[in-house]
Amino acid sequence: MVLNILQDRMSNIVHFGSNLTWWLVPMCSSIIAFGSLVWLHKLGTDQSSDSCLLHEKDDMFSVGLQASESKQFLFVESGSKNTSFIFYLDVSKPEGGLMVLTPRIDGINASASHRGNHFYITRRSNEYYNSEILACPLDDVSTTTVLIPHRESNDIIIMGDDKKLGTKDSFQDIGHQSHPCLLGGVKIQELQLFSDHLVVFERENGLPKVTVYKLPAVGEPLTSLQGGQTVDFLDPVYMVDPLESQFSSSILRFSYSSLRTPSSVYDYDMSTGISVVKKIDTVLGNFDASKYITERKWVNASDGTQIPLSIVYRKDLVKLDGSDPLLLYGYGSYEICIDPSFKASRLSLLDRGFIYAIAHIRGGGEMGRLWYENGKLLKKRNTFTDFIACAEYLIKTKFCSKEKLCIQGGSAGGLLIGAVLNMRPDLFKAAVTRVPFVDVVTTMLDPSIPLTTSEWEEWGDPRKEEFYFYMKSYSPVDNIKAQNYPKILVTAGLNDPRVMYSEPAKFVAKLRDMKTDDNVLLFKCELGAGHFSKSGSHLRSSKKRPSYMLLYSRLLTWFLPLAMCKADQVTFGKTDGITPRRDFSFSR
Repeated sequence: MVLNILQDRMSNIVHFGSNLTWWLVPMCSSIIAFGSLVWLHKLGTDQSSDSCLLHEKDDMFSVGLQASESKQFLFVESGSKNTSFIFYLDVSKPEGGLMVLTPRIDGINASASHRGNHFYITRRSNEYYNSEILACPLDDVSTTTVLIPHRESNDIIIMGDDKKLGTKDSFQDIGHQSHPCLLGGVKIQELQLFSDHLVVFERENGLPKVTVYKLPAVGEPLTSLQGGQTVDFLDPVYMVDPLESQFSSSILRFSYSSLRTPSSVYDYDMSTGISVVKKIDTVLGNFDASKYITERKWVNASDGTQIPLSIVYRKDLVKLDGSDPLLLYGYGSYEICIDPSFKASRLSLLDRGFIYAIAHIRGGGEMGRLWYENGKLLKKRNTFTDFIACAEYLIKTKFCSKEKLCIQGGSAGGLLIGAVLNMRPDLFKAAVTRVPFVDVVTTMLDPSIPLTTSEWEEWGDPRKEEFYFYMKSYSPVDNIKAQNYPKILVTAGLNDPRVMYSEPAKFVAKLRDMKTDDNVLLFKCELGAGHFSKSGSHLRSSKKRPSYMLLYSRLLTWFLPLAMCKADQVTFGKTDGITPRRDFSFSR
């Protein structure tokens, strides 16, 4: 079969092979691949006969495609940061066009699935912020049944230093002096449908959770689901992601890893509740997971909120007396969950006696929707003070000292690193920030820059006075002071469309002009790279990849030990006995 060559329509394609129909979202003229159009193309026909199914004209919205698990429907979603709505199309009757499944209502996000004679909808709103799961008949989408209700974030709390459990009512009685941590909510993240089962990927108390529900036969009444079966996991902190599974099967396939457990593929029999390991990633060398300890700690933030902290170290190398070097990573934006997953590359630090920690700070999504809402817009400074609280906790509990604490973040996490360097430079020995978003106000004032308009819902619109002054209060470039800073490595990509190289370059130039210390400040701009890797990365072969991350790995494993030296001990052009390792990679 010879496929048509389609011009200027290349972003996202969903293929229904039985009728040789392709659905595709073309790229906009923008440098960023956000779609605004949905086209229908029939294989074997001229492109001029294509029909446009949807044109999204709001530049804060972009469109996406998804085939239902049953392969009977195509879902078309148009969404911004806070709002999304869904159309559906019966692929057996494409001439019927798109039909509205969920209406466009500001502040409501929705996603859809299909089984039998029902659509299944995951819906989040300001009222039901941790999401709920609904079902509606195909012939009456306006009539919905709640299958799994929204569960609030303050049903259970932790109170005080003794970590006693209480209820929502008892918290209201005792007030803020008890240092509450909201732990009770269950956030629905993703729904996966099977012919006989419904699987919900959730988050509870900051950790992933997988719950399996048995569904009634197609045609029988569909009511609220009760008594789901939860999949058990071994490690105290871990990551779980769904993998491709067969709709008609009773086997759920997912990936699992932790800070000490290599990425593994599991098949979970939803009928028997038995998990079977199908594959474990090979780790080169004499890797022994039993040598590593993973821990989960809770840190009191400045307002009493408790911040989860994931930690890993090699137990035979670490003393836990304050003398160990530690790398603290953070992100805290876009409701992204930085789950504690395994990276073989991280062993190059752990096997040198480093402790590695992840601060799950507000602005991320680890603890539910409110965790994100309380770390964005006019509450963004919570992200930075949470990270500082985690650093202070690690020093206080002797995981490290100020002289041994290094920090790392990239992109929006680079904003985090830049902000905390301005706020508390005395806490850190060294900082590594990759493609950092550090000139916040200037970038967000320019709607011609990719991502700007779509991200006013994340950072705020600085054309409004309230947001302008708040954003300027933390924007790293605008808050550099005449003070001592730790040793810093900043990286950039010349072809980065998300964070233009001028931002980190401006940050470094102003630091060099104003800082009062003699500590090393390095700036590396990769001339052939973008935000994640070199341009044209889709053309790289699996055997020869000029990796942007590999370049960073040499800098990072050289820079962190270097940061423990005095400035007058640095000799450029050699590593002074420090052997660069090729196997360190950055987290996102």
